[in-house]
Amino acid sequence: MSPDQLRNKFPWINTEGVALASYGMEDEGWFDPWCLLQGLRRKVQSLGVLFCQGEVTRFVSSSQRMLTTDDKAVVLKRIHEVHVKMDRSLEYQPVECAIVINAAGAWSAQIAALAGVGEGPPGTLQGTKLPVEPRKRYVYVWHCPQGPGLETPLVADTSGAYFRREGLGSNYLGGRSPTEQEEPDPANLEVDHDFFQDKVWPHLALRVPAFETLKVQSAWAGYYDYNTFDQNGVVGPHPLVVNMYFATGFSGHGLQQAPGIGRAVAEMVLKGRFQTIDLSPFLFTRFYLGEKIQENNII
Repeated sequence: MSPDQLRNKFPWINTEGVALASYGMEDEGWFDPWCLLQGLRRKVQSLGVLFCQGEVTRFVSSSQRMLTTDDKAVVLKRIHEVHVKMDRSLEYQPVECAIVINAAGAWSAQIAALAGVGEGPPGTLQGTKLPVEPRKRYVYVWHCPQGPGLETPLVADTSGAYFRREGLGSNYLGGRSPTEQEEPDPANLEVDHDFFQDKVWPHLALRVPAFETLKVQSAWAGYYDYNTFDQNGVVGPHPLVVNMYFATGFSGHGLQQAPGIGRAVAEMVLKGRFQTIDLSPFLFTRFYLGEKIQENNII
């Protein structure tokens, strides 16, 4: 859409500085992440999946030394047992396993390290770590009676600020990812309200002048499983820990991509290859090869 088309469609938008806008006409929208997660959990539980709440503390594995085609020695590992420390208990539960899916989100690198991922000389496949870490992000909810109406789509501004309506009562939900220099300490989930005042609100008010009178109602913080290499997901098996599969590093897009990623990992486990969509560019080996699949649209 041109600035004029954008202004005609959404008169509440200030098009200053806008050269082009993209508007999804179909198959677009938003969903409640918690509701989707609970729906998926209940469905798989009805199919016999057992959820066990605890912390993985150790992997028991076997090793096999092999030579590559150029006569370099590599060690292949296979996990046989996982030790899980149960909640409110000092004991661990040993769980025998044939397959381990590392979908531990912001903590997936710690789980990978427990399995020996990255324990090798720098610059080697054995020494390549999983580059995923927790990054704290804030979400704010504000009230603005004069704000955009019910036709308001999810809006992502060129500044990185984003918002959407939340319900029918003139409430809105949104935020903005910090720059590398603004990254908050991920050690806790305290909300920085000054970040909204200084880094989010000015961009919102510039793009939607009605937001100059908004009032923040609530806020919370959560973690992105942030892939520091290229901000994209890691999907599929580890080349050396042969029965650990990854589904992590989605840097804020995880729940949107989860149904497709779940199918892809299932195909890899059951069939030994991706079938529906070839996700081989997102394999772990790209970190060793230096082949980025850069995701620039992180909000």
